[in-house]
Parts: sequence; C-alpha cells; structure tokens
Amino acid sequence: MAIPRGSVDRRVSVALCTHNGAEFIEEQLRSILQQTMPVHQIVLGDDESTDDTVGIARAVVAETDVELLVRAHTPGLGVRENFADAVSATTGDVVALSDQDDVWHPERLARLLPRLDDAQLVHSDARLVDDDLQPVGSTLLASLEASSWELEQLEHGDALAVLLRRNLVTGATTVMRGDFARGALPIPEGWLHDEWFAMLAAIDGGLRLVPEALTDYRQHADNEVGARRMSPLDKLRLLRQPDSGEHRRKALRATTLAQAAFDRRLGDTAIRWVLVEKARHERTRAGLPGWMPGRVPAVLRGFARGRYSRFGRGAAEAARDLLERH
Repeated sequence: MAIPRGSVDRRVSVALCTHNGAEFIEEQLRSILQQTMPVHQIVLGDDESTDDTVGIARAVVAETDVELLVRAHTPGLGVRENFADAVSATTGDVVALSDQDDVWHPERLARLLPRLDDAQLVHSDARLVDDDLQPVGSTLLASLEASSWELEQLEHGDALAVLLRRNLVTGATTVMRGDFARGALPIPEGWLHDEWFAMLAAIDGGLRLVPEALTDYRQHADNEVGARRMSPLDKLRLLRQPDSGEHRRKALRATTLAQAAFDRRLGDTAIRWVLVEKARHERTRAGLPGWMPGRVPAVLRGFARGRYSRFGRGAAEAARDLLERH
C-alpha cells in the first residue's frame, strides 16, 4: 500500500507496559520491531516483574537501533498509572499503546497512522486468539457486540455519542498523536487509560476507527483486561448482580470528565453541558435507594427523559437499575 509522506516522517514511540511478561514479551516485541513502518522508541514501563521480562526486552531491542527506555516501578503503579508514566516519557510524534502479550500484524502502523492526519486517536479491531495465537473465532468488537450504528459512528461520525453510552476503544489497538497523548495526562481517578484518551479525543471530534483486525489479542487467565462474549444467561445474571461499586465509579468518571471539559475548554459549550447532564445521570444512578420500589420513580423519570438511551444501553440498563441487588 502507498503510505502518505507525512506518515513516514513521523517519529513513532511505543508505550509498552509489563508485569511478569516473560512468556510472551519477545514475540510481541519482534512484531513491533518488524512493522512495515518503523518504530523509533519503545518506553517499557515495568511493574515490579519478578521474572526476566526486562532482560528479554533489552536483549531483543539491542539487536536493532530502536531506542529502549525502561522505567521500572517498585512498588508497581497499576495499569492506569503505569501507562500514564510510560506515555509521559515518550518523545514521538505518534504514541502507540501496547500490552505485553499481544502480537501486531506487520502492517498495523501503516494502516493506522495515515488516519492520524485528521484525528487525534485512531483504533482498530483485533482478532481474539488463545495462548498459542490460534484464533478463537471472534474479534474484539464482535465480542463486545458493537452494533452497526456504533461502528458507523466510530468510523465516520460522532464517536462521542457512542462513548457516552459505553467504551469500545481498547488501548492495545490504539495509536495517538504524541502531543495529544502527553497533553491528556494526568489520568483522573476512576478512569482506565484507554477510556480517558478515547473520551478526550471524541469530545473534539478527533477519534476514528479503522474497522480491521490489526492485532492478535490474547485471551488467557492472566489478562488484566480481556474480552468475552456474554451468553443470554450471563446477561440475565448480570441484571441481578449486586452493585460492586461500578455505579460510584461511573459517577466519579462522569463528574471528573465534565469538570475537565470546562477547565480545559474541551469541545463547545453544548458538548460541555451534555457532559454535565451525563454526570447528573450517573450520580442519580449511584444514589438509588436499596429498596427496589423506591428506585422506580427515578428510573422511570430517567427513562422517559431519554437519559438511559443517550447515556447507556437503554432499557437493559434501566432494568438493571430496577432489579439489581443492593
């Protein structure tokens, strides 16, 4: 494929975060180093590995002229802060996020970087594979049951409308403009790194989906964040699961986002007030009484005003708010 000249000239940094990743790190690094579009810098944020993850990384990258910067954390920072620290240390025009156990397809960067000409963040689909990189028969977005409307909006339209309902952007599939990525820091409490980057990009209309599977995304017991399609029985059980604090986390995320939008002058005034409305909706959900009949007025009011469809998955979330155990 022909690669736009501007994409070739961009200096690419990879923010790669690890924790006891010796089993898969060499395979992932080689897939990064063998891209058809070159990588210039790898910032490896290691969270207190007790195996030879860092030693393997040093040996593999030493075979090339790619810069390797290791940031070893003891005690570990956790996924969000590890990625934030790694991104902060990058110097590239482009920042690509990477997990320790995936494998990039050779043309991944060549397919994604040209879309950064008119975006701040670009993400793709991924092929779900097992430990041995054998496909399990689905892709990441299929496992998340992304609708045709959601995919169309992410690729060509209003990504914010999608992300106000739920996050469909996975960090392992993401590349960003370097100045945008570093300027998005710090990541507020309650947010995962990929959720935060995606939302800030979407607010300013700068998020795009390339609907191709460009990464092999391993699914195994040690995944920090994985993907699995829920069965109808799983969904029914979810309706009755007690709230584990997710409502409070959603309320915190929505509130910090609305505050950041006003503080940083993100988006236009109309978008900022939509974010305020989203925060009010999530705070209302977090404050629903434990007694089920007592929840009915607030849930019905939110449903009638369209908040469950605008800020969530519609009737399913309204039903969960009514039925879940407190």
